Amino acid sequence: MTTVTASRDAAGPASASSVPPRTRGRLDWRLRFAALSLIWGFSFLLIKVGTDGYAPFQVTLGRLVFGTAVLAAAMAVKRERLPRGIRTWGHLTVAAFLLNALPFSLFAYSELTIPSTLAGICNATSPLWGMALSMVALSEDRPTRVRVAGLGIGFIGVLTVLGAWQGFHGLDATGTAMALLASLSYPIGWIYVRRTLARAGESHLSLTGAQLLLATVQLAVVTPLFTSVPTSFSLVPLLAIVALGALGTGLAVLLQYGLVAEVGPTTAQMVTYFIPVIATAAGVAVLGESLAWSTPVGAVIVLAGAALTQVRRSA
Repeated sequence: MTTVTASRDAAGPASASSVPPRTRGRLDWRLRFAALSLIWGFSFLLIKVGTDGYAPFQVTLGRLVFGTAVLAAAMAVKRERLPRGIRTWGHLTVAAFLLNALPFSLFAYSELTIPSTLAGICNATSPLWGMALSMVALSEDRPTRVRVAGLGIGFIGVLTVLGAWQGFHGLDATGTAMALLASLSYPIGWIYVRRTLARAGESHLSLTGAQLLLATVQLAVVTPLFTSVPTSFSLVPLLAIVALGALGTGLAVLLQYGLVAEVGPTTAQMVTYFIPVIATAAGVAVLGESLAWSTPVGAVIVLAGAALTQVRRSA
């Protein structure tokens, strides 16, 4: 599940900084790429397990708490400070809502009624939404015929996944709509970040840490209004939430920025195409979720269309 972006070409949503300078990673970048794919791919399974014992807002709040803790530890090790300036904090508040609090909560609520496999595939539509929005919001990002074709192919894939030819039979419309809205929230946030914080002077780690902190505060305010304190604490769902936050949000952020710094955003964003594959495999193998033929076929079409939307015009 993409949670950070270093630029408009980065793999996933969450932060507001520019691409950091290239550095040499301790582990081979392919190993870190594989680890990131697995972490984000399994995030949808962890959300499903977490909601078996806790309310969706509680799952999201726990996820953000543990994710922020990992970023805070990384900032302490590197002696990074939180950003300064009211304007920066104001923009980060909006980014935290669009890129963390809102989509994380929507995915958690959606998985109350839809399989984790479907949620993972819906997440793969973010590049399609981003392409559609950029045609309207970013005048400098003019679409090519290939990218427009990719947009059309991608949404044909979405209709295939949802079984449009059979009237979406057996599909929970509310849960699916929530998952698609979560995926739409990411590119809206990307565009907002690009317009407001692309030239922020602080480091990407500082900005991302502050953003996750703000998202945690937002959920800490909302959660008590819609949920009650659990009377018992289910161990397995709790461990899933800890893993979702510490790995799927905290560690994943650090891994992705390392990849962007070493191999560039174009290569790093390829992780997006592995997430639904892993999410589907995990949902079927671990949770025993059923899988109709239209789901993997539609997912392949979605990913093909998403890939085409990322093709840039030759210089």
